[in-house]
Amino acid sequence: MNLRRRQCSPPFAMKRIYLDNAATTPLCEEAEKAMLPLFREVFGNADSRHYYGRESAKLLASARADIAECLNASPEEIYFTSGGTESDNWAVKCAAFGKGRVAVSAAEHPAVFESAKALRSRGTELTVIPVDGECFVSVSEAEKLMTEDTALVSVMTANNETGSVQPVTELASMAHSYGALFHTDAVQAAGSLPLDVKASGADMLSLSAHKFGGPKGFGVLYVKNGVRLGAFHSGGEQERGRRGGTSDTAGAVGAAAALKAAVARMREESARVRALKDAFAARVLRDIPGAVLHGSLDAERTLPGIVNFGFEGITGEELLFSLDLDGLCVSNGSACSAGSAEPSRTLMAMGLSAAEAKGAVRFSFGVMNGEEDAEAAFVILKRAVERLRGL
Repeated sequence: MNLRRRQCSPPFAMKRIYLDNAATTPLCEEAEKAMLPLFREVFGNADSRHYYGRESAKLLASARADIAECLNASPEEIYFTSGGTESDNWAVKCAAFGKGRVAVSAAEHPAVFESAKALRSRGTELTVIPVDGECFVSVSEAEKLMTEDTALVSVMTANNETGSVQPVTELASMAHSYGALFHTDAVQAAGSLPLDVKASGADMLSLSAHKFGGPKGFGVLYVKNGVRLGAFHSGGEQERGRRGGTSDTAGAVGAAAALKAAVARMREESARVRALKDAFAARVLRDIPGAVLHGSLDAERTLPGIVNFGFEGITGEELLFSLDLDGLCVSNGSACSAGSAEPSRTLMAMGLSAAEAKGAVRFSFGVMNGEEDAEAAFVILKRAVERLRGL
C-alpha cells in the first residue's frame, strides 16, 4: 500500500508534526482555488439584483447543489450555517423545542449535548443514551429508553474523541418507529466515511467545512423535505426564510469544493490514513509500557485517523505540553473543550475514572501525514513518556 503523504505544505518552516486533524484540517488546494475569485472579483451580495449579486447567487446555488449531491440529498434540503455548532444547535433546539422528550447519546459533542440540556431547562425531558467501554451505542439499549413522547433522537455518526462509528441507520429506524425525528452530527465523519442521507434515514445531518479541508466558520445542515424546522436566525429571508444573514458565498464555494474533493479521494485516502494510524497504535501498545487504548481499533467500526490513548501515571495536560515542546501537535480531547479543567464527559461515559479521563491524549492523522510523521511521532511520544516518568 502506498502511504506517501499528499502534498500539503504547512504555513511555517519549523519541523513540526501535526496529528490534530480531528480538531481542524488545512484548507485544501481545491477549496483555496475555488474561493480566491470571490474575495475580489465575484464579491457581490447574493441577494442583490445587479450583475455582481446575480453571479454570486449562481455560485451559491451551484455550491448547494454540489453539497447535496455528495450527501445524496436535494439542493432545497441543504441549509448553510456558520459551522457544525450552529447546525447542531439549530437541529436540536428547533426540532425538540416545546416537545416532550429529546434523547441524545452520552458521548455527543457539546453542541448537541448542551443544546439538549438547554431544552431541559425549558421543560423538555432529556434521555441520555449510554455508550459502552469502547464508545459505541447499542441500538437495543437505546430502544429500552424510548418513550412515546420522544420527539427527537440525536446520535453522532462518529465520535470526535475516540473515532467510534455509531449505527445511525439502525438508530434512525428505531427513532422513526416511535414517531421521533433523527438527527446525526456527522461533523467528524465527513470526508472519511460515505454519507448518504437517504440510505441512513436521517431527518437532519450536520457538517462543518473545516473538518474536511474547507474553510473555518462555515457549516451545513441537511433537513429532509417535509421536516418542519423553525427559523434559527431572524432578520432576513436567506436560506428560504429559515436563517437570516448575508450569505457567505465564498464559504459555500470552498466547502463544496472541499467536500467534492474529499469524497473523490475518500477510499484511497482513508485506507492510507488508517494504515498510518494502525501502525502507530500497534507500536504504542507494544513498546510503551502502561499505554491504554480508549476506544477501539476495529476497522469496520472506527474512523480511519483517530486513536485515543492514556499513559499510566501521566496527565494528558503535561504530556500534551511536553509533546508540543518536541514539535508534536496533538490534543487531549475535543478541541471545543480545550483548556477545560473538567474530565472528558465522553471518556467518563465509557467507564473511565476522572483521573483516567484527564490522562487521555488524542492522535488524529490526516492528509498532511506520511510514514515519516508516524515514525517520528512515536519516537517523540516514547521519549516524552519516559521523561515524565523520570526514567
